[in-house]
Amino acid sequence: MIYLDNAATSFPKPEKVYREILRCMREYCANPGRGSHRMSIESSRVVIQARESVASLFNISDPLQVCFTKNATEALNIAIKGVLKPGDHVITTCMEHNAVVRPLKTLERDAGIEISIVQGNEFGEINPENIKRAIRKNTRMVISTFSSNVNGIVMPIEEMGRIAGDHGIIFLVDASQGAGTFPIDVEKMHIDMLAAPGHKGLLGPQGTGFLYVARNVKPNPIMEGGTGSYSEYLYQPDIMPDLLESGTLNTPGITGLNSGIEFIESLGLENLKTYKGILTHYMHEELGKIKGIKLYSKDSAENNSGIVALNIENADCTEVSYILDKEYGIATRAGLHCAPLAHETLGTIRTGAVRLSVGCFNTADEVEYTVKALAEIANRFT
Repeated sequence: MIYLDNAATSFPKPEKVYREILRCMREYCANPGRGSHRMSIESSRVVIQARESVASLFNISDPLQVCFTKNATEALNIAIKGVLKPGDHVITTCMEHNAVVRPLKTLERDAGIEISIVQGNEFGEINPENIKRAIRKNTRMVISTFSSNVNGIVMPIEEMGRIAGDHGIIFLVDASQGAGTFPIDVEKMHIDMLAAPGHKGLLGPQGTGFLYVARNVKPNPIMEGGTGSYSEYLYQPDIMPDLLESGTLNTPGITGLNSGIEFIESLGLENLKTYKGILTHYMHEELGKIKGIKLYSKDSAENNSGIVALNIENADCTEVSYILDKEYGIATRAGLHCAPLAHETLGTIRTGAVRLSVGCFNTADEVEYTVKALAEIANRFT
């Protein structure tokens, strides 16, 4: 199988990830922070190490400002629902995933928040000045994806963060795409809250993710429970990360996430970005030569997190993805990708699109084979 669905979940994982998850399960998988015996202490040590790895990768000064979640969706819900109140105004973009849009629309309907959606060009690129123009007196938060999960376009995060910071507005970034490929610096980019999954570019297992919360932001938890701290107190502790981490943590998953980040750091983030950029550029360039194929992504290593979105004239995108799987052994994703606003922007809301997303373990030979397969499929329909 040639796996080109890395924007959904990266596969395969580094061998170290498999090895450390198994070692955790076999040797020390007790509750972290809930006991003083050696297995619990070892679990706690690994969780602390993982916080430090996340903090190091994203230039977070205090690892305790990182809370672990089961995915980016949970992290985004904590950030959005834990901060916004009735009467608040939010600015977001036309390229957001439903993990951002649905919580916002629910709060709009049920709690009276106001939403402004900033539009982009035909690729979904946003002019930061349009963010500035959308600011109101009651604007509480600006939310942006780092990179679109549909076509890979990278947002001008640093400029958007600077604008939000200049106006005292909280800046929340969904780094589901781009984390582990692009350098993300919460200080330089003025990011107040950063949400990311562990199972995509960070090369960890499914069921992992995190939310970084700056010290000046105090979200209300959307869940309360045991934290292993202040157990005599009948309310949720207000210290981080306990404030947002109720219940037993996914220690094996966090171990795997830590190993994925260590693998990234061993290879070098810039090297991974360059390699994925080379594969994406070749795929985009060669597919652009094929009659009947329409591309919705940009051919730019600095402006694409490793995705090529396309359609074949006269062919349903789900049928194309099915043929790639059944006849060529190529795994892709087709449809609306849980991002209807992005598809409206790209003009594919009725058709969906086929998404090819490369990872650090893909090869040039695999990409070349995929291009040939798509050329053969396009020839059937055009």
